[in-house]
Amino acid sequence: MLIKTFGSAVQGVDAITITLEVNGMSSTRDPLIVGLPDHAIRESMQRIESALKTNGYDMPRTKVVINLAPADIRKSGTAFDLPMAIGILAASEQIEYTTRIQEFVVMGELALDGGIRPIKGALPIACRAKQDGFKGVILPKENVQEAALVEGLDVYGAKDLKEVLDFFISETVKLKRAHISLCTDPEKLRLGESIDFADVKGQEHVKRALEIAAAGGHNAILIGPPGSGKTMLAKRFGTILPPLSMEEALETTKIHSVCGKLSGVNGLVRDRPFRAPHHTISDIALVGGGTQPQPGEISLAHHGVLFLDELPEFKRTVLDVMRQPMEEKKVSISRSRIAVEFPASFMLVASMNPCPCGYYNHPERNCHCAPGQVQRYLNRVSGPLLDRIDLHVEVTPVSYTDLASVKDGESSATIRKRVIRARELQLLRFGPQSRVHTNVAMQGKWIEKHCRLSESGDKLLRTAMEKLNLSARAYDRIRKVARTIADLNEEENIQTEHVAEAIQYRSLDRENWSR
Repeated sequence: MLIKTFGSAVQGVDAITITLEVNGMSSTRDPLIVGLPDHAIRESMQRIESALKTNGYDMPRTKVVINLAPADIRKSGTAFDLPMAIGILAASEQIEYTTRIQEFVVMGELALDGGIRPIKGALPIACRAKQDGFKGVILPKENVQEAALVEGLDVYGAKDLKEVLDFFISETVKLKRAHISLCTDPEKLRLGESIDFADVKGQEHVKRALEIAAAGGHNAILIGPPGSGKTMLAKRFGTILPPLSMEEALETTKIHSVCGKLSGVNGLVRDRPFRAPHHTISDIALVGGGTQPQPGEISLAHHGVLFLDELPEFKRTVLDVMRQPMEEKKVSISRSRIAVEFPASFMLVASMNPCPCGYYNHPERNCHCAPGQVQRYLNRVSGPLLDRIDLHVEVTPVSYTDLASVKDGESSATIRKRVIRARELQLLRFGPQSRVHTNVAMQGKWIEKHCRLSESGDKLLRTAMEKLNLSARAYDRIRKVARTIADLNEEENIQTEHVAEAIQYRSLDRENWSR
């Protein structure tokens, strides 16, 4: 008997509906799975046979052919165990093949006792099921919270094979339908925050720079000696970012779902991601890839922050592969059989020492590096990458007076209100229908229209360009930063002082900085 069940294969951050055609034939040969399955799918027959016997069913002794259609798309993972088991039982007439089976996409990995283990990519699977007109999806209980984010789709969670079979066989048996609250109130979401800018003593100029970066979506690099607070400041950067919009939250959740990084307790990613990979990370782990392409750290930081501590310690090749994604806000992975695109709209925050010993330009301690060693150290970070970082911020040691002060600094909540207000002004300027939402995303005509300088501001910028020998990219980025500073001050026009402040955030462009 030929029957069909339905599953889904994840490619990139999207899914494709897979039709599982199961046919029992009069032969004693072993079951055969076709349609470009990987080794995990080929091994599924042993898991399925054990699960069926444990639950009182028999594995057919006749030949079973299972075709995963479309057959020219490679399938991977263990999530096809459950739909194949249902197909085998229906094809061998051990259960009735009802129309309900055709109305649901079913996915789950089977344990040997028939239990259902969680899978990756539940959210894109649910999105595709809705697009293709299915009534609902049946998934492991651990995955229902993320799948329930899709409105207009029945999402059911099951703990074992028996529950799923009873649901299909008897109309009186009901699975519990999943529901989720989509509350994104920023005050409720930040109640558990344990870090705050109020903890930071001194460093007001660095806080100001990070506020500008958050308001305009700019990249920033912190340069200073050990113990000056670079990492402490960077880790608090996420606390001043505006909350995710619902659209941003769903995009971010989809990426984390594909990587299997959702906890299962709360399906929606409610806070902006903060990713801090170690400097030993590989190219593929950072930008994504592999035989079956998976998102990398830059995609996991989508709509959030990618923090690279000790930037010169990263391999040069690892840093250079970020240059294109930083401009295009996406990364394209091409293989012989597949090409996928992962979103990568992130803010880069990096930190580094000014030299190998860490004390170059220190106000009190001497640098012990040999002549030329400072420049070689800085050359580990390529000029094109530094050119894509808008704010170069020097972090100086904190004085004893500031450290001993009992007065708290400005809180993250206070700074965040100014950042949110600046973002609102940008949204009004560009329009809700525009793809440009922050100043950093402006290109071409948008820059010319919204970043016009006064005569004195233009003269100041021209002088800076000539003295610092800045690139055309740096020219545009200084104008964007000046626009953000004006937005924080709620001023319609860019003033000369805004341009002057933007120029001072190009520390590494200054002549003889490292000599």
